[in-house]
Amino acid sequence: MQLIDIGVNLTNSSFHDQQAAIVERAIEAGVAQMVLTGTSLEISEQALALCQQLDADARHLFATAGVHPHDATSWDADSERQLRQLLNEPRVRAVGECGLDFNRDFSPRPLQEKALEAQLALAAELRLPVFLHERDASERLLAVLKDFRDHLPAAVVHCFTGERAALFSYLDLDLHIGMTGWICDERRGTHLHPLVGNIPEGRLMLESDAPYLLPRSLRPKPKNGRNEPAFLPEVLREVALHRGESLEHTAAHTTATARAFFGLR
Repeated sequence: MQLIDIGVNLTNSSFHDQQAAIVERAIEAGVAQMVLTGTSLEISEQALALCQQLDADARHLFATAGVHPHDATSWDADSERQLRQLLNEPRVRAVGECGLDFNRDFSPRPLQEKALEAQLALAAELRLPVFLHERDASERLLAVLKDFRDHLPAAVVHCFTGERAALFSYLDLDLHIGMTGWICDERRGTHLHPLVGNIPEGRLMLESDAPYLLPRSLRPKPKNGRNEPAFLPEVLREVALHRGESLEHTAAHTTATARAFFGLR
């Protein structure tokens, strides 16, 4: 079985000087390809650099580039120029992580929407898929997306943790869904168990969101409590269980979906 991790925060400081070993462990665990998440212009540049340093043949590592809603206050006229340059790099396969976060509100909501709309416009112009973040903002995100959706090749709501109404609204808008170790959390993720089977094949992808969201069902757990892409098979196991599928079948269709979405070999 081969898996693709569509969301890895390999630039995180907790991975400092360990990135090569983390990638090696992931590949040994069957995670054949990983998409490194860009959450700011600086982080996007770092993610691209890691791809180039650790995977010169462009077989295993790819990246997104974008500005997270937490950093929306930094968006200005020069941001679009810098982001456009990053998006023209062949290793950068999607715009994002961008979106709306009305849970923490680290940036004012009008500025979040402004930065999101600018990035969606770039994605539409460059014909790139979008890697979306959403917390407590599904209705507003849907309203913004509806003006752009016909011009976007694809978009994924990464790390979906929402309720049934939000899921079906996203699916109705022809969005993809990213599933993380949240589904393995017996405290707050059990509502996803009956929902995950409603996601059609071709619209579901898997992600670790490492170093965050260590699957709580993982045994044994790492002593450092840090998630990494090598643990993605645990997310696969939980997703397959609640979809009533074999591990092999879930791995095959989620991997095929990720390859098509990000244009991976």
